[in-house]
Amino acid sequence: MNEYAHHLDKLPAILKKGLGRDLCTCNGVVKMDVIKAIIDGATTIEEVRRETYASTGIGCCAQQIERLIECLCEPDTE
Repeated sequence: MNEYAHHLDKLPAILKKGLGRDLCTCNGVVKMDVIKAIIDGATTIEEVRRETYASTGIGCCAQQIERLIECLCEPDTE
């Protein structure tokens, strides 16, 4: 997880919680797997779905995935 630490710094504290827990309960997709997919280039919810299967059930996790994309895809301000 150290390789992702810099990216996790972009997240608000509330989104850093439960990284090892399911974000998508319908398909059993862990939050960190969604984050890794975004860091590795998924910039839309459709791309995250293709990579992880998250949000292909009832979609209750879609809003949180969109927020993760928004936070992780913003340019570095360094």
